[in-house]
Amino acid sequence: MRVSEALSRRKSTRAFLQQDIEPEKLRRILDAARHAPSGVNIQPWQVAVVTGTAKQQLQQQLEEAFRRGEERRMDYQYYPLQWQEPYKSRRIECGLQLYSSLGITRQDKERRQEQWAANYRAFDAPAALFFFIEPSLETGSYMDYGMFLMAVMLMAVEEGLATCPQAALGEYPQLVKRTLGYREDLLLLGGLAIGYEDTAAPINQYRTSREPVESFTRFFSGDSV
Repeated sequence: MRVSEALSRRKSTRAFLQQDIEPEKLRRILDAARHAPSGVNIQPWQVAVVTGTAKQQLQQQLEEAFRRGEERRMDYQYYPLQWQEPYKSRRIECGLQLYSSLGITRQDKERRQEQWAANYRAFDAPAALFFFIEPSLETGSYMDYGMFLMAVMLMAVEEGLATCPQAALGEYPQLVKRTLGYREDLLLLGGLAIGYEDTAAPINQYRTSREPVESFTRFFSGDSV
């Protein structure tokens, strides 16, 4: 598979088949992704692969915390506190596409709540990956981690799997760390739902738009500076 094909096929998948992933596939994905670059080769990633009964127990706790109305507090600030354009409009468009694909209106708060609750089950994927980082590391390591995460997602495409990167899986970090036995001071960056895509599910039919190269790129050459 060409890299360009994997990039175009990758998408945030939110409905999965109830089909277990072969453990060797998950190992191959991580074995390839570990070659992602990192500043001075510090390789900041720490990954928890959660499947089976362990996943059922953890996702139940996460969903119950959400339904109880417990405060969601990530270990770091993921989204901006003040949304500005064009990011505000892109965020709104993304949400509209998601809920429209399910026929959920803005007024239907109950169905919106139920759809959001699915985040904490990793959309019922057979596996969820959780990503941790040492608190002593700085912004550069977050950039490194992003390259590692993309490598994981592209390798998943090669293995015939679908993924959804999820900040929501990092919204109850202490619960996750306590349940999985990780140190409290580690930072939980988020998670990744992974499994076989349910290609018939309406929520998997839409694709978010992407800006053309010209809108975010300036080319400099020769006397143009």
